[in-house]
Amino acid sequence: MKKRSVKLWSFLLGAVIALTGCVEGGTPPEASSSGGAGEPASSGDTIKVGVLHSLSGTMAISEVSVKDAEMLAIEEINAAGGVLGKQIEPVVEDGASDWPTFAEKAGKLLQQDKVAAVFGGWTSASRKAMLPVFEQNKGLLFYPVQYEGLESSPNIFYTGATTNQQIVPSVTWLLENRGKKFYLLGSDYVFPKTANQVIKAQLAAEGGEVVGEEYTPLGHTDYSTIISKIKAAKPDIVYNTLNGDSNVAFFKQLKDAGISSEQLTTLSVSVAEEEIRGIGADVLKGHLASWNYYQTTDTPENKTFVEKYKEKYGADRVTADPIEAGYVAVYLWKAAVEKAGSTDVEKVKEAAKGLEFDAPEGKVTVDGENQHIYKTVRIGEVQEDGQFKELWNSGAPVKPDPYLKTYEWGASLSTK
Repeated sequence: MKKRSVKLWSFLLGAVIALTGCVEGGTPPEASSSGGAGEPASSGDTIKVGVLHSLSGTMAISEVSVKDAEMLAIEEINAAGGVLGKQIEPVVEDGASDWPTFAEKAGKLLQQDKVAAVFGGWTSASRKAMLPVFEQNKGLLFYPVQYEGLESSPNIFYTGATTNQQIVPSVTWLLENRGKKFYLLGSDYVFPKTANQVIKAQLAAEGGEVVGEEYTPLGHTDYSTIISKIKAAKPDIVYNTLNGDSNVAFFKQLKDAGISSEQLTTLSVSVAEEEIRGIGADVLKGHLASWNYYQTTDTPENKTFVEKYKEKYGADRVTADPIEAGYVAVYLWKAAVEKAGSTDVEKVKEAAKGLEFDAPEGKVTVDGENQHIYKTVRIGEVQEDGQFKELWNSGAPVKPDPYLKTYEWGASLSTK
């Protein structure tokens, strides 16, 4: 396929303005500023950090396990001597699947608890609610989930994928391997809507077609009407950006409607091993997902990580991409603090530039320009045991490009 460079920044910025009424959070690609945060308070031999996830509500199906992974990393680090000779003291808060609550709890952690960093969030709505709190209080958030891009805050490290590390390559792979007609289904908030603006621009450039587009509220459970629309539209692919327990309802109702993965390809970007446990491997067998990590990822570090996670939380528990990204975030923060010799936010940020870590997903590197990390892209197929068989990967970690300033549409993606 012939390569065609497409300048998307102006188009996508306009899309975000249309969706939100303003440019929400983060600095534009040519402008960034940061304040000088002071040393967070620590008492005695401890350093406080925040752990802020939805432990209740519609997003708990996904976020509780990310919290567990972050707590495991903290426990491991403490057992090995801590950070700068001090033990990490986690302060755990519940965002309750409510974006104002995330902002409130972030403020409490920074202002009252004086934490050195916060590990948390899942949805872009939660991140965007927290972003101004961290920027105004000169705090530091480690955000562990893939998202729609178009953001680079000086007070956030992004350990999940941006669009060029998940969505963009998966669309090209689907066009080359599964068909041209896409039905876009997502939850009704900023991540799915902005991600679908990227997908529509990419499909227009690469010869694909959108035959339907639907959004439902988080927590929505009746997909019968939408499934009827999908049947009528006859897509080759349903590109799924639903989040939370809506995925349980959608996929079970899709199966009940007699639509199997052999009849219709679905690719999800928020359904991983943890969600498969809640939905059922029998329901999801044969469906696809695009991530940077699977429990089956073959690295020595992953073998150790999976063993420790199961030993801590039970043999029936699974690891998944956001779980691993949360675990990695704690270790990246530790490495940056030790390199800086301080928990001061500005010193930690400077020390993190170019930092490398042998993560369970493979080697990751912190990009000093945008505070995202280099990640390997992987497309997987759900197997009957609830694990993924990897169909394709990028071969090497991909440089994060949250504003899609350098992507060349049409780059060849071949199946392994």
